[in-house]
Amino acid sequence: MKTDTLALSVGDPAGVGPEIIAKAWAALRESGPVFMAVGDLQSLAAAGGGVKVRPVTGPVEAAQVFSEALPVLDLPLQSPVVAGKPSSAHAGQIIRWIETGVGLALSGAVAGLVTAPIAKAPLYEAGFKFPGHTEFLAELTAPAPFEGARGPVMMLTAGDLRATLVTIHQSVGSVPASLSVERIVEAGLVTAQAMKTDFGIAAPRLAVAALNPHAGEGGALGREEIETIIPAVQALRERGVDARGPAPADSLFHADARATYDAVLCMYHDQALIPVKMLDFWGGVNVTLGLPIVRTSPDHGTGFDIAGRGLARPDSLIAAIRLAAEIAARRNA
Repeated sequence: MKTDTLALSVGDPAGVGPEIIAKAWAALRESGPVFMAVGDLQSLAAAGGGVKVRPVTGPVEAAQVFSEALPVLDLPLQSPVVAGKPSSAHAGQIIRWIETGVGLALSGAVAGLVTAPIAKAPLYEAGFKFPGHTEFLAELTAPAPFEGARGPVMMLTAGDLRATLVTIHQSVGSVPASLSVERIVEAGLVTAQAMKTDFGIAAPRLAVAALNPHAGEGGALGREEIETIIPAVQALRERGVDARGPAPADSLFHADARATYDAVLCMYHDQALIPVKMLDFWGGVNVTLGLPIVRTSPDHGTGFDIAGRGLARPDSLIAAIRLAAEIAARRNA
């Protein structure tokens, strides 16, 4: 049975995930969007600062109790949690929580998936083979049909800024060799498609960032613009995408510039993340584009240094929950 309920995987239980989930529920319990935590009920109860939690059997029951208690699809841990101390002993269940959320989203039982932060090191110790959430979700959803350009493509949003990434978690020195016309075009097609289906923009405008200062200064400061990015922009335009660039990144993110595009395609991690976090450090959202399910997450990590101290802010998670619900409603429409 389809519902508007979202699934929210708890992430690493030793981090701030349980705390911000409880705080997000307290903020949204009356207005929604409705969500169901997928994880360890005891961890959520312990970190929730007195928030009432209730085990549920699925999203329908979660919607029924949401105004009264934080609904939890309880998949319990087998060992205790120490706040701020991640453990590979929890890795199997952390992975299971994500897999369960994806399964619910693929089946249509929930409207989408929001993921609380995970720590990669404990998962690697347990044999996890993926660089992060995004790549794992791509693998889990690979068998499912999807119409259009297939991701995953990572997008970060803050205020009126939507920034997507061609390369993600790799060293700056390795980025130039990783760029190709095909890779940029693929990211651009996924971004343009998502602007229509997920953000409701009928004729999206895509800005493409240069890699080098001054967009390479005609080749004097690097040839990536001439040899790779300009041909990619031309190829996108030939495919019907209103793509413009490459533009020097130092002049792409001020308010007047943002008014000229609907999304900006960035070449590497910090080129997108720095302006996003400058615009809204607490409220940024990570969105995965080009998947057959809706997926968002807060734009921050596990916060082991403040876990268990009651200091974590839920702003980014609340924004991620709201954006997931908005995207799901647009896709359903």
